Amino acid sequence: MSMFNGKLLPTRLSAKKFTMRNSIWALCFTLLLSIACQPTEESSNEESVASTTTQYQPTDSSLSQHPLPEWYQDAKLGIFIHWGLYSVPGWAKGTGASLEEILAGGSALEWFTNNPYAEWYLNSLRIEGSSTAKHHNETYGEDFSYYDFVPEFNEAIEQWNPNEWAELFKSVGAGYVVLTTKHHDGFLLWPSEHPNPHRENYFASRDLVGELTEAVSNQGMKMGLYYSSGLDWTFNDLVIKDFPDLFAAVPQQQSYVDYVNDHWSELMERYDPWVLWADIGSPQAYNAQAVIADYYNQKPEGVVNNRHKFSLPNDTIPPIHHDFTTPEYQVLDSIAQKKWETCRGIGLSFGYNQTEDVEEFLSVDELVDSFVDIVSKNGNLLLNVGPKADGTIPEGQRVRLEGLGVWLATNGEAIFDSRPWTQAEATTTEGGRVRFTQKDGTVYMILLDESESGSIVINDFPLGSISSVNALEANQAINFQLEGGTLTLELPEMEETPAYAFKIGV
Repeated sequence: MSMFNGKLLPTRLSAKKFTMRNSIWALCFTLLLSIACQPTEESSNEESVASTTTQYQPTDSSLSQHPLPEWYQDAKLGIFIHWGLYSVPGWAKGTGASLEEILAGGSALEWFTNNPYAEWYLNSLRIEGSSTAKHHNETYGEDFSYYDFVPEFNEAIEQWNPNEWAELFKSVGAGYVVLTTKHHDGFLLWPSEHPNPHRENYFASRDLVGELTEAVSNQGMKMGLYYSSGLDWTFNDLVIKDFPDLFAAVPQQQSYVDYVNDHWSELMERYDPWVLWADIGSPQAYNAQAVIADYYNQKPEGVVNNRHKFSLPNDTIPPIHHDFTTPEYQVLDSIAQKKWETCRGIGLSFGYNQTEDVEEFLSVDELVDSFVDIVSKNGNLLLNVGPKADGTIPEGQRVRLEGLGVWLATNGEAIFDSRPWTQAEATTTEGGRVRFTQKDGTVYMILLDESESGSIVINDFPLGSISSVNALEANQAINFQLEGGTLTLELPEMEETPAYAFKIGV
């Protein structure tokens, strides 16, 4: 949800102003919804600029030679999975006020006291008077600790079948999957050789990371791993009540630096992930460049996001290298040269939240429209699912996934393997939204709104001539006229669909 407009649809950000240094406090003010705003220098890393035999060094000058792999550019759709102890209670009750209203009041306490992110259950629980604390005490009792959810989670996951997930994600059209191996509560989803030093047996009883990696790979998709390197509440239990607390809560002790290093090394060696997806930055003494260099040397076709290290306001040190930026519940207003990936839930939470009203989820129509818009501007969509503790994907989420998959089954030609065209957007004379992509010399035009007249008219169309127009859904030629820069399409009767994709011969 865009916390600026109080709606579920994403906020549009200026691609030209999409920089970390200009928006780091906006990042905080949106509870890391804008975490992705690292400087891009308007540079593109789409084409290969380095040999696969390159030996990367832990410097930005060396790491910047890493080309963006074609598989990541082609994939367009990834599935994000937030699953852990917080999935047992599965509860969060957001504030009724928008974040914009909260910020106007000068305090974020209301936001954190009523945090809509269910995966933040432990932090919300520790805020006296919070809706989560009240619910927890009434449901489980005041003597029931968050850590008492461990045996319940481990019992529940015995019911999980990773192949069912992988088959579903493949059917939707996803090219890659990213699983939370450790979220901010510090609970591990794999049997690490470097266990938590503060909590005994604080890990899943099954190797969830390994089992899902195998299932995803068997379906021909690529597996990525999320790891919360910036927050771990077992190392620093500061209760986050205000935005500056986000930085103060990052553990800085050397033992945590070593812990993060050991975990990343272990995850890379054991599971060979295609994506290293860090979150909330990392301790000051942590050498992210060294980890990324080791990763590239092991996995030249791998990619890293921009959350491994943050630059603070007025910091003279530029952000470290990354393959893509990661706006959260936000999109761009124009084509970005730097690859980006927006992450979001189908509802307002990443972790499973039993309080969410399915009617407030993105509809299939809204999901398709948002996805098309993202792709047209050089972005990927990392769409989150929040399973229950036993691995069940709630029906409301599954319906949206399947609806997206149905649309992509006949219109995916306009999406997968595509690249941005010379422009991303146009508007019909009726006010209908139009998006463009291109692939192998062919232009694709996607109409996001129904035409009331049965015709599509676009003025100032940027092509001087076209040879044909075909509707992908209906699989038929469309009568068209291009005269004086105005393109007119006469639409036949077609079944209603979330968006109408047309293949334009040039």
